[in-house]
Amino acid sequence: MLGVLANRTYRHLFAAQVIALIGTGLATVALGLLAFRIAGDKAGLVLGTALAIKMIAYVTLAPIASAFADRVPRRALLVALDLVRATIALALPFVSEIWQIYLLIFLLQAASAGFTPTFQATIPDVLPDEAEYTRALSLSRLAYDLENLLSPMLAAALLTVVSFPVLFGGTVLGFLASSALVVSVTLPSPKPAVPRGIWDRTTRGIRIYLATPRLRGLLSLNLTVSAAGSMVIVNTVVIVQARLGLGETQVALALAAFGGGSMAAAFLLPRLLDHMPDRPPMIAGAALLAAGTLTGPFATSLTAVMALWLILGFGFSLTQTPSGRLLRRSAHAEDRPALFAAQFALSHACWLIAYPLAGRFGAALGLDTTFVLMAGLATVGVAGALLLWPAKEPETLRHSHPDLPPDHPHLREHGTKDHRHPVVIDDLHGHWPESRSAFP
Repeated sequence: MLGVLANRTYRHLFAAQVIALIGTGLATVALGLLAFRIAGDKAGLVLGTALAIKMIAYVTLAPIASAFADRVPRRALLVALDLVRATIALALPFVSEIWQIYLLIFLLQAASAGFTPTFQATIPDVLPDEAEYTRALSLSRLAYDLENLLSPMLAAALLTVVSFPVLFGGTVLGFLASSALVVSVTLPSPKPAVPRGIWDRTTRGIRIYLATPRLRGLLSLNLTVSAAGSMVIVNTVVIVQARLGLGETQVALALAAFGGGSMAAAFLLPRLLDHMPDRPPMIAGAALLAAGTLTGPFATSLTAVMALWLILGFGFSLTQTPSGRLLRRSAHAEDRPALFAAQFALSHACWLIAYPLAGRFGAALGLDTTFVLMAGLATVGVAGALLLWPAKEPETLRHSHPDLPPDHPHLREHGTKDHRHPVVIDDLHGHWPESRSAFP
């Protein structure tokens, strides 16, 4: 897995991701504790609303940012957005009112809505080999898990000597270091996309996404991931501090258990995916998430919560990590930024549903009932993926182009109007063969 770090450009980008996410992880712990200080046992409601605002920024702004991103050099865009995020993070320690949390979260995540899809779409261009890219995805998953494992552990250590607002300083340093590492490398520039109108550019990624069967299945799996994951992210502080009567350090340890499970799956996946397609482990991980969430009412001690969070973390990574492979092979290089932005927006639309439900149900109905309801939502996602994503995906698909002239380059390349080849949705392939999904 570590062999991909021999690529200098990827090594610097990976380091930037790790450092930024450590800072973000410190902010996640600090934000939960800040919400508890302001709202007490209603912290889950406040945090759920704050995270819903974050999702609104992601869902609405990511496709728009993608539509304009190709007009700015990638390196300049990533560095500028890192600096914007660092500036906003400087204000977080001074928050004293709930509305201030909501405002700063929106501004911070508006910048992330432009940064993250652009960063993710750059990696396939840096590592064009699929085996290397698969290992990079697992490393990326490990980097994200630092937010759930190493960052909470670091936060727990820091909280023994400083108050939690100081943790936000780590977020600022993380974004500044990330920007410096991105400056240190030259990023590849994909072939310029065909000039298009603003509406076409804004919606293109989502239209490609929804016209591709495997990606419709991925969207359903995103619902499962968000249903189970929201219970961890929104309600850990409530479960540990309000229900079990424990302290801030135990909150960090519980989140670390979730990250540990996710890291274990990330280490397993590269070899697993060398011998099987993406669908089986992703479906299995989603089923584990649904079943694990249903057992939540039985987690009545810190040990039980940490064990359950470990299982959910394993299922989370098993479901999420291969998604980049699906996106990579579902679009041409020039369409990848739009498709990654679509995944970013649509997956976070699922979180936009799950975060408020986890927070409001937890406050109004109690945690046990909320676990059962969110397990039901996760099960809906598993069932949808089984229906939408065909179990057998042929390498090539037979289709025809009756409207193309005989001398069209595509027909000259493949011989006849009726032919077979790997299909992605583009200007020549407006719908999936034997599918009714339109793509004008």
